[in-house]
Amino acid sequence: MPSGPLMIIGGAEDKLRRRTILTDFVAASGGEQARIAVIPTASSLGQEVVEVYDALFRKLGAADVVAVRPESREDAHDPALVARLEAATGIFMTGGNQLKLSALVCGTPLADAIRAAHQRGVVVAGTSAGASIQSSHMVAFGGPGATPKQRMTQVAAGLGLLDSTVIDQHFDQRNRYGRLLMIVAQSPQLLGIGVDEDTAAVVEHVDGHDVMQVVGRGAVTVLDPSRIVTNAYDASRSTTLLASGVVLHVLPDGSRFDLTTRTLLPEPGLVDLAEAADLAEAGQDLRNLARDIAAADKSPTALRRRLARRRPPAGASPDTTPQQDPRQDPQQDGAF
Repeated sequence: MPSGPLMIIGGAEDKLRRRTILTDFVAASGGEQARIAVIPTASSLGQEVVEVYDALFRKLGAADVVAVRPESREDAHDPALVARLEAATGIFMTGGNQLKLSALVCGTPLADAIRAAHQRGVVVAGTSAGASIQSSHMVAFGGPGATPKQRMTQVAAGLGLLDSTVIDQHFDQRNRYGRLLMIVAQSPQLLGIGVDEDTAAVVEHVDGHDVMQVVGRGAVTVLDPSRIVTNAYDASRSTTLLASGVVLHVLPDGSRFDLTTRTLLPEPGLVDLAEAADLAEAGQDLRNLARDIAAADKSPTALRRRLARRRPPAGASPDTTPQQDPRQDPQQDGAF
């Protein structure tokens, strides 16, 4: 069975209006059969955060929502708590403090259960802190700014659901370009992914490749440092870093990107239904014209008048046909 999709949400996802991202998550989890496990460990809120997502997911059609909230590494070893993930068709990790989430979950049986669920096809989603922890490397904390500076952030281990990446969230809204640049300058084997608020990077494994599609109001920024020239290895404390040759991709809603080859994928061809209907009708007209000319050697003008009688005028019902003006003589019409 192929691994399930990852939904990497940049935080502040719409919970009141269209709720596109959360609706997509419930649908991917099985819709009316969805059994969702909420992991709120990163949040500083109490039961309220679970109640919010419980109400949202049930309103969107989920059959069941359970909380899986370890408050210590000992809790994350509890077989009863871990077992709550076995029946889940979707796992959702809330926002909050990603370092707390990493410190309590990574390297425990609960983390193993999340990875196992992902491998058997369960969709794993996370917002804000729950997004950052999905990568192999995770932003632990750090300040804002557009310019990369030495030691402006620190990195911790993530769950490793997405290999060779580092994920940051609230990306544009909190001006986190510099700290993601600093990380990829120090570790050029990593692909930097910055996700805006109310935006999701949906990653699926397709033919041996990790393919990402962007959904939402913002963008996903990808920093590819494969050919970077940097002085990160000898820059002193707080010095502005040299970061030359980083390839930048800013991907809005609908964009598709191959994370394995680090290349933009073409958009799939979209067919406008109204345009398709017009083309089909035009094709039928041409076929009729060929038959008319072959059978009776009729003039194109006569054919045009016959087609006009066949088509209903704009706004009329399909069975309404225009009346021919009796004053018109078909033999007096001009040519096309």
